[in-house]
Amino acid sequence: MSQGILLYGPPASGKDTITTTLCELNDTYGAFKRLKIGSGRTRGYRMGTADQLAELEARGDVIYRNDRYGNIYLVDRPGLDDAMRDGHIPILHLGQLTGLEAVAGKFPATWTSVLLWCSRESTETRSKGRGDSDTEARLAAWDATAQDLKAGSDFAWDLRLDTDAMSPAEAAQEIDFLIRRST
Repeated sequence: MSQGILLYGPPASGKDTITTTLCELNDTYGAFKRLKIGSGRTRGYRMGTADQLAELEARGDVIYRNDRYGNIYLVDRPGLDDAMRDGHIPILHLGQLTGLEAVAGKFPATWTSVLLWCSRESTETRSKGRGDSDTEARLAAWDATAQDLKAGSDFAWDLRLDTDAMSPAEAAQEIDFLIRRST
């Protein structure tokens, strides 16, 4: 069965950095590029159109949709099929528990769920340090993620990592060890 990694956490908790480190550890890993309909940052996304969104929705190929920062972000069935081709292990970044539940429930694969956490202060510092123009929106997303976790406190995580207390390399090694142990 295909495998995938679900990284969950607030903005600036290390999802991108840890994904890059995992990909450097093993070329079987790959960052899943969500489909983005909108504007702004394009790096790390497959850019789509409103017509493409309508087609995916009509076919039932939207696994999870998230509207944030004035854009639409999708996890789509064709994208996941492509990402898992030839035994590759996609790494999905999600900031909502409903997204994890949707992907794990609607796409047949062995999913490893990882909670990445950092303090609100770290989110602010990291966001400003990387030059985000929307730090306040990211702090609001941090608050929403904290509420999401509180409401879904019974979610069964495969791994919980505090990115304030460990380096991205240490976090990636823990995730890689868990994945290798499960295969």
